Parts: sequence; C-alpha cells; structure tokens
Amino acid sequence: MDMIKVLLADDESRMRKLVKDFLSKKDIMVLEAEDGEQACDIFFSDKDIALVILDVMMPKMDGWQVVREIRQYSKIPIIMLTAKADERDELLGFDLGVDEYITKPFSPKILVARVEAILRRTNAASNDTLEIGGITLDRQAHIVSIDGKPIDLSVKEFELLEFFMTNKGVALSRDKILNNVWNYDYFGDARTIDTHVKKLRAKMGEKGDSIKTIWGMGYKFEI
Repeated sequence: MDMIKVLLADDESRMRKLVKDFLSKKDIMVLEAEDGEQACDIFFSDKDIALVILDVMMPKMDGWQVVREIRQYSKIPIIMLTAKADERDELLGFDLGVDEYITKPFSPKILVARVEAILRRTNAASNDTLEIGGITLDRQAHIVSIDGKPIDLSVKEFELLEFFMTNKGVALSRDKILNNVWNYDYFGDARTIDTHVKKLRAKMGEKGDSIKTIWGMGYKFEI
C-alpha cells in the first residue's frame, strides 16, 4: 500500500523538520517546500498529495496566494499555520476554503491529530461514492447517475447495483447475491434476482450491458 503524501510548506527549516518527524512516525510521507512558489510547483507536479499544510508568511508567494492557486483546481484538504491570532485572518482562511487553522506555537501532537482526523474524513467521503465507467453510486445520498443523469432505482435495485460495483470483475453466484443483498434469512426463490437484474438493466440503458450473465451460475459486473 502506498504511503499517504502530505505537502508541508514553511520557510522555517526547523519547523519543517519537527512536523516531518512527527508525521513520519505515522507512516505519512512529507514533501517539503520552503516558499509558496515551490509549494505550488510540487503540488501541481505530484497528483498523489492527500493534504497540504501551509504557513501563511512565506517568501515569493504567501500562504493565501498558494491557497487561491490550489483552490482553482482542487478541493484537497488544507491546514494553515500562522503566528497571527487574528480573527480576520482566520475568517479569510475559511472563506478561501481552508479546512483547519492552527496558530503557532502549537503542539506537534495536536497537528498530527488534526491531520489524521482530516484524512479519515476524506477517506470516508471518498468511500461514500463508487464511480465505474460513467456509473456513479452515492451511498450517502442513495442516488445513482449514468453519465451524470440520475436514474430512479428501488431500494433493492440500488443495493444490487452497489453489490455488483463493489465486486467488479468477480463472478457472483445467485446464492452469494441472495445472501448479501437479500440477507441470510431470505427464503424466497433465487429467480427474484433475475427479475431485479432485468429491471436494473432496463433502467441503466446501454450501461445495463455491464451486468453480464454467467449461465448456470449468476452474474458478473464488468465495464
């Protein structure tokens, strides 16, 4: 599994080392920038960065300028570090889309805790949505869209599609589908799956072809 990457931009090398040492203990890879310009260069050249930590006062480009640049293209979580305890600065940060605001001096352990909390929230949010081949399933909103257009599914059709998408490329027997979508206490006929699959395919239009029939066994979801 790849390490989580965090971009840390601060013109104080001692501060960067302190934060890097604490984050590294949590198996987080830290990419360092000593000014705002370098921070932008690193951010736009590495697509795997999961979070950005920015000092406000930096040479070449200050933290606010960096936030503005990043926010034109990305909603990545951003934590601002500042020596100022000014409410106006804090409000400006939130207006620009900053996720956390930490005033110096701070406890490195608190910063690490904030980083971990944001990464957990980010991962949870990403896990709420499945997107495969133009089919988007939002678990939280209980909405399915095909190429950006919502389709109307029953609860069981939604759960069936979710199970297929979660198990993309896996041959699924009717018994396995029944046990997972209709639960172990279901005593109905396995043919109910075929009926639901037929309706689901019809509602999905051309994308319905992604649900392949495996004769004598069950189904497989493939794009």
